[in-house]
Amino acid sequence: MVPGVLIISHGSRDEAWVSIVEEAVSGLSLGEEIPVVVSFLELVEGRLIQDGINELEHAGVTDIIVIPLFVSSGSTHVDEIEYALGAKPEPERETDLALFSVKAKVHYGDPIDDDPDIAVMIWDKLRELSTEPKREMILLVGHGSVYDGFRQRWQQGISSLAERVREVSGVAAADYGLLSPDSVRSKVEYWQELGHEVLVAPLFLSEGYFTKYVVPNRLKGLTYKYSGQTLLPHPLLPHWIGRQVETLLEQIRNKR
Repeated sequence: MVPGVLIISHGSRDEAWVSIVEEAVSGLSLGEEIPVVVSFLELVEGRLIQDGINELEHAGVTDIIVIPLFVSSGSTHVDEIEYALGAKPEPERETDLALFSVKAKVHYGDPIDDDPDIAVMIWDKLRELSTEPKREMILLVGHGSVYDGFRQRWQQGISSLAERVREVSGVAAADYGLLSPDSVRSKVEYWQELGHEVLVAPLFLSEGYFTKYVVPNRLKGLTYKYSGQTLLPHPLLPHWIGRQVETLLEQIRNKR
């Protein structure tokens, strides 16, 4: 067995967005010399998923550990990529993504969901906004999904993550709102009526259109605290990736 790691993110035309993902992965420390390639679902020419597969297979990799760098298993992209890599027989929802050409065996990991490392990352980005924890509540804001099955996964992951953030931060309460279907404004109003000061935390990998425009527009006219800081950059992300890789490596070895 010759293992390699393929980290897949969505991609963006914004070079800074791509650099932030690459920088996060550059801090990855594995216990052995394993090739690691970062690739993107779309928009990054020459760095797409098939390019990443080709690079690893050219290096002699026989087992590709795939880490889907997405915030929720409720993302349709997580589902379609798993299918296109041949790691599941059918997608749960129709996709235009064609099957990739893969000779190596694919071992598909998990997206972020409610990992404890992520709860710490969220609080680290919010900490400076907190002045009176006993009066405060943290509202995680995620993209969400209108599709049945996917929406429930979004809700399950982000609600569990909110509880982890509450435990880590020591604030009075934590909850979540989704942009799709939209519940963000009503959640802020609800918690304000209960007398809480609301700290809004965007559950996105890096800053962009949603964190800079969509979230503030949904909350226009309300009083809340919002730094707009996303998960990246943060030194704990490589730790999250590393733990996943080690777990999958162990599973592969135990099967042999």
